[in-house]
Amino acid sequence: MTVARFGVNATFRSILYFAETDDSRISKLSVAAGPGAIHSYLNAKTPGRLIQSTKSYLASRLYTQTQILGETYGLEELIGILLRHLRKATEEQFGDLGTTLVAGRPVHFSGARDDADDEFALSRLRAAYARAGFDDVRFLAEPVAAAYKYQQRLARDELVLIADFGGGTSDFSLVHLQPKRSAGHEPSHQVIGNDGVGVAGDTFDSKLVRHLVAPPLGLGSEYRSQFGKVLPVPNWLYEHLERWHYLSFLKTRKNMELLKQIQHQALEPEKIDALINLVDDDLGYRLYRAIEAAKCALSEQPQSQFRFDEPGIAIENLVNRNEFEDWIDPEVRQIANCLDRLLARGNVSPSDVDAIFMTGGSSFVPAIRRVFEQKFRKALIRGGQEFTSVAEGLALHALELLD
Repeated sequence: MTVARFGVNATFRSILYFAETDDSRISKLSVAAGPGAIHSYLNAKTPGRLIQSTKSYLASRLYTQTQILGETYGLEELIGILLRHLRKATEEQFGDLGTTLVAGRPVHFSGARDDADDEFALSRLRAAYARAGFDDVRFLAEPVAAAYKYQQRLARDELVLIADFGGGTSDFSLVHLQPKRSAGHEPSHQVIGNDGVGVAGDTFDSKLVRHLVAPPLGLGSEYRSQFGKVLPVPNWLYEHLERWHYLSFLKTRKNMELLKQIQHQALEPEKIDALINLVDDDLGYRLYRAIEAAKCALSEQPQSQFRFDEPGIAIENLVNRNEFEDWIDPEVRQIANCLDRLLARGNVSPSDVDAIFMTGGSSFVPAIRRVFEQKFRKALIRGGQEFTSVAEGLALHALELLD
């Protein structure tokens, strides 16, 4: 999550951790957010619930609420809790933030099928900010925010393609940028067009989970029904496993009862037992870290050793970059097609683009970089501050609004 107000910028991991408390003076659940959630999760002595990637549900009209340790929470409420924790941490350093905020948003929200879905998601996000005390929220597309940051380094006019790779979406903006020419003269910009696609870091993670993790946890295995018929273990369990925002909600009483029933009848019960351990012990974030480490290693070297070793689960696989690139090829082509749409809509030729500014973690993936290198042969490809440029751009835009 990226936010900025009047020059203050921050990044804050969108994670909540719920734990039960015995203190009768407060709610029976304690909640930590961001870095505090990770610390609480990693140091918990009893199982809690780690919730991550809640923003990925914003465009879904089917998702309204969920049960967490016996209590019901709506989506806007969960995101609002996260934002209140972020606000509190920020105000401890910088003082009262007031009610006005500049916030980033994707060009297209994850799962959005049309403009109506994007507007629906944005209205829910606005409601979540209101729960944190922000009544006046100015939303700015995240690649446009990154353009504000990139603009600071300009020495001449440029037509720049901003490529912002997040967790759930990849967003692109074509922007004419001018440098600041003299004191008191603000830099100007003209947005030629925006586009985006619901493919990014989480999708690439899911391919690693599907190929490296899901088979040892029972994907493709079978169980014998009570009528003696041999059936495949349901694929939807592993679809949840592949998506971080689904995995958080896999641990329900109904799902756990189903898993235990399948484990009792499984032809390879040790695999289902390992899956039960993963879900019941809330090991999703630890799995995420192991997957992320393997993915990052593949950006720097031709092969990587994936390891995930927790009580009741031991998975170790060697994966090479060529395999990984084969797995993510359909998604890489979606990104390339999105770029073609953006260029065609703006009546811009690839040779007209002066520079590419790439931000976000997936900008390091070699297969992604090759798309830009091959399509924009004359453009300079630039990076830097891949994890903070959007936040800094939002702060710069907030300062501009003050003038």
